[in-house]
Amino acid sequence: MKRLRTFFNGIYKQAKEKPVLRTLMPLIRMMDNFIFESGGVVTDAPLIRDGIGTQRFMSMVIVAIAPATIASVYFFGWRSLSVIAVSYIFGGITEIIFAIVRKESINEGLLVTGILFPLTLPPTIPLWMVAVGVVVGVALGKEVFGGTGKNIFNPALVGRVFLAIAFPVEMTTKWTAPVGGFWGGFTTYLPDAVTSATPLTIFKSTGQLTTNLDLLWGNVAGSLGETSALLLILGGLFLMLTKVSNWRIPVGYLGSAFAFGWVMWLLVPQKFAPPVFQLLSGGLLFGTFFMATDPVSAPITNLGRWIYALLLGIITIIIRGLSGYVEGVMFAILFMNIFSSLINDMTVPLIARRRERRVKASLSARLGSPKNLTK
Repeated sequence: MKRLRTFFNGIYKQAKEKPVLRTLMPLIRMMDNFIFESGGVVTDAPLIRDGIGTQRFMSMVIVAIAPATIASVYFFGWRSLSVIAVSYIFGGITEIIFAIVRKESINEGLLVTGILFPLTLPPTIPLWMVAVGVVVGVALGKEVFGGTGKNIFNPALVGRVFLAIAFPVEMTTKWTAPVGGFWGGFTTYLPDAVTSATPLTIFKSTGQLTTNLDLLWGNVAGSLGETSALLLILGGLFLMLTKVSNWRIPVGYLGSAFAFGWVMWLLVPQKFAPPVFQLLSGGLLFGTFFMATDPVSAPITNLGRWIYALLLGIITIIIRGLSGYVEGVMFAILFMNIFSSLINDMTVPLIARRRERRVKASLSARLGSPKNLTK
């Protein structure tokens, strides 16, 4: 490690005299920060108030999503790794281009975007579409706002929604049934081209429900990393226990979706599925634990997080039941991302006034007389 440190220090010294090295400095700094975490002060979101840095924050998310990533290979074959690789390659190229033009360092945001985006895609999606989607997500969802910490939308969802609108056939009909057997997809690159509807599509078209056991395990058609509810729950609990994500958003989102879904199921059972099915199917768990909790695009106050999560659950269920789309998670999160700043503007002053009253009450109790507060 000392030799590597000396190597990077030597490059920094040579960069003053060699224009080529100055041009490549964002890429060099990215490699340096990946190996030796920076000890600098964080100025942009995510703002974390403990010993964990942004790089470690991103690493925790990757650890949490790792089980679902491995499951994507088990259910849909090794091609899922090709989809992930294309996402990282073209997303990384986009990040490097913007960093070089701006003469800024490459941040760690792509580590998360590069893995979350491909896991929201169908197993059979053409690789060139993956490249297009991640470029759009990184460029229009993040870089046009100034980069990580300044974006108002989740970039992975921006890319996903773009593909859903631009290529609806490939994104909504080209599903494949998961590979069966003990070894599953570990023995194949891609399952046989068997068209299979997702649980939400089956319910919307026929009213039939997939068993909760299949939804928990993931033995259903769906996006690469969204099928196994059990693994997503474990990953989400890991993020909450390590305090990487704020527990109020997942609890509020799932609680709101369950409660509102239960009411609508009782009122209009033909259009709204049972609440447990709503929670376990589609991308609700994936979006709850890995998208809605994004510290950059979500509200920063606890009260704001509760409001944000409550509306997320209601909007998701409404879109699923009353719109032409079978899934409402990605639209709900992007829609609420728009209002995150407004929620912050509304809740921050309320919390500030509440804390001010507490301080005055505490001082009054200690000093014993309101007149003493002015002394």
